[in-house]
Amino acid sequence: MADLVPLDVEAYAAAHSLPETPLRRALREETERTMEDARMLVGPLEGAFLHTMTRLVRAERVLEIGMFTGYSALCFAEALPEQGRVVTCEVDEESAAVARRFFAQSPHGRQIEIRMGPALETMAELTGPFDVIFIDADKVNYVNYYRRAMELLSPRGVILVDNVLWGGEVLADPPTDDRTAAIQALNRVVANDTRVTAVLATIRDGIWVITPASTR
Repeated sequence: MADLVPLDVEAYAAAHSLPETPLRRALREETERTMEDARMLVGPLEGAFLHTMTRLVRAERVLEIGMFTGYSALCFAEALPEQGRVVTCEVDEESAAVARRFFAQSPHGRQIEIRMGPALETMAELTGPFDVIFIDADKVNYVNYYRRAMELLSPRGVILVDNVLWGGEVLADPPTDDRTAAIQALNRVVANDTRVTAVLATIRDGIWVITPASTR
């Protein structure tokens, strides 16, 4: 994926935003050093955004679809009250092993529950409501994740969906591959969903910020 924002501009924004904790920095550096797909990690700027959104809606329950090595799960957990909980879904044991090791070093690690297995199966078993739902997993299922997320979302909650600009590939017509087509499909679904108010923010690789529409 192409970098939509110049790296020096993103670094400047990150430097002027909520700083990452030392533990998250260590996790990010280990992920970048040891994991083949390190670009899947949300960086400090997006992490600060996720943390801030969690605080903004005063979340107590967070659902994450796609944990990777646990950076974003820590961003959520660090923003929760003591009784708050993060349920995070992952399929890759190597990534989960890294996450567990770092969760064990955090005072917030006890607030994170890892659910291994296909996320759609996990979501089918869950009971809402969740105040924040973050979707950042296999792109071909994005519409399916969104539809189930809407069923699990609290009335005051927010759905955040990552990579929805897909390095600019969303402009391709016809789409270049199945993942691009799936993201384009999700963007059409959200844009036309009268149940929600949504903005596609140009943060990093694009993030949908989706809330239930006002009933007033």
